[in-house]
Amino acid sequence: MLQFAFRRLIILIPFLIGISIVTFLVIQLPPGSYVDSYVNNLRMTGNIVSADQVANIEAQYGLDKSLLEQYTIWIRNIVSAGDFGNSFRYNRPVVAILFERVPGTIILSLSAIALTWLLAVPLGIVSAVRQYSVWDHALTFVSLIGLAVPGFLLALGLMFLVYQSTGWLVNGFFSPPFRVAPWSIERVVDLLKNVWLPIVVLTFAGLPTIARILRATLLDELNKQYVTTARAKGLKESRMIMRYPLRIAINPLLSTVGWMLPAVVGGEIVVSKVLNLPTIGPVLLEASLVQDMYLAGAIVLILSVLTVAGTFISDLLLALNDPRIRME
Repeated sequence: MLQFAFRRLIILIPFLIGISIVTFLVIQLPPGSYVDSYVNNLRMTGNIVSADQVANIEAQYGLDKSLLEQYTIWIRNIVSAGDFGNSFRYNRPVVAILFERVPGTIILSLSAIALTWLLAVPLGIVSAVRQYSVWDHALTFVSLIGLAVPGFLLALGLMFLVYQSTGWLVNGFFSPPFRVAPWSIERVVDLLKNVWLPIVVLTFAGLPTIARILRATLLDELNKQYVTTARAKGLKESRMIMRYPLRIAINPLLSTVGWMLPAVVGGEIVVSKVLNLPTIGPVLLEASLVQDMYLAGAIVLILSVLTVAGTFISDLLLALNDPRIRME
C-alpha cells in the first residue's frame, strides 16, 4: 500500500508542473489584457491615455515582459514565498483576498459534500434493494427534480419561502449586524440561521447523481452469481450487501472524489451571487470578466491542485476498498 501511494505521489510532481503551465496559458487566452480593459474604461469616461502611459501601466504590472518571463516570475514567487502577485481589480495581494474567501468556501463545500454522501448512499442502497418500490419511485422523482431545477432557482425559491414564513431574509453568511462583530454565541446562531440554505441547495444539486449511480451499479452487482451463492449459504441479507456488492458498487463514487470539491466551487458561483455569499466563486467570475490574470490564475491553479489532490485521495480510497487495484 505504501509503494502504491509513493508511486502516485511521484507521478503528481510533473503533473503539477504541467498544470501550472496550462493554467498560466489559459488565463492568457482571452484577447487583450487587464491594461486594455483599464485603458478602455478610462477612455470611455473621457480621459485621454497616451501610448507612453499605456507602456508605463504595462511595466507597472509586469505585462511588458514575454510570456515565459511572466510565467517564470509567477511560479517562482508562488513556490518560494507563496506570493501569487497583486490583484489588478482590487489593488491588493491575491493571498489576502484568498484568505478572506477560501475558508468560507471550504466550509461550505465540505459541508455540502458530507451531507450529500450521508444522504445519497443510504438512498441509493434502499432504492436498489427495494427496486420499483415506493421508495425507488420517490427517489427517481426527486432525482429528476434535482437534475432539472437550477441551483440558483432553488435558492431563490427557498429564500422566498423562508422570508414568507419567518420574515428572515437569508443574505450572506451573517445578517448585517453580525458581519463585523466578534465571535459569540449569538453570532454562531446567526451563522446557522443563514448557512443551512446554501448547504441544502448545493446538496440537492449533487445528491440525485450520486444516488442514481450507486443504485445502477448496486443493481448490477446484486444480479451476479456470488450474491446468489452468499444468499444460498444463509448469509444475512444486510450483512451480505454491505460486505460484498456494496464494496464493488461504490468504486465509481470513490473515483469521483477528485472532481467533487472543484465542482462544488464551480457550481456555487451563481448560488453565491444570488445569496450574496463571500466565497471564491464570485471572485473568480469577476476576475475572469475584468481579466485580472493573477487573481484568476491563482484561483484556477488552486482548483486544479484540489482536483489532483482529490484524485490522489480517490486512488488511495479505491486501493483500500478494492485489493485488486493494489495488485495491479
